[in-house]
Amino acid sequence: MEKIDQESVINSMGHIIHYAVRALAVLMTLVILWGVIDVGRILFLQIITPPYGLMDMQDILSVFSSFLAVLIAIEIFQNITIYLKEEIIHVKVVIATALMAISRKIIVLDFKETEATYIWASAFVIIALGVTYWLVSSKAHARAKSKIA
Repeated sequence: MEKIDQESVINSMGHIIHYAVRALAVLMTLVILWGVIDVGRILFLQIITPPYGLMDMQDILSVFSSFLAVLIAIEIFQNITIYLKEEIIHVKVVIATALMAISRKIIVLDFKETEATYIWASAFVIIALGVTYWLVSSKAHARAKSKIA
């Protein structure tokens, strides 16, 4: 009897988590839409502000940062939807999202104002994530090959 109660409690908690993940998917959709609107707003303001259509390096980096933030949000949304469909977390997709996020930081980094230790630490994080992604990809590729053979 006690075992049945524990299973029903665990199943109930699983349902709650499933609905929480669905709520996260809805919220992430809103974040993506707001991000797209923000990118459009930034570009529109650049077009209507004198000198018309010209952007300095700071403006370009701001637009790049906004674009990349939306792309990262889309990657996170994909992580959420994969979890909803398969109820497992795909490590490869999570690592790819992390690589995109750290790459965004590097792309918009002002190297004149950033300490060398931060740059070196970021480089090590990128290398570690790249190696991890390669290892996960090569292991998945090897598994797929062994299934074929």
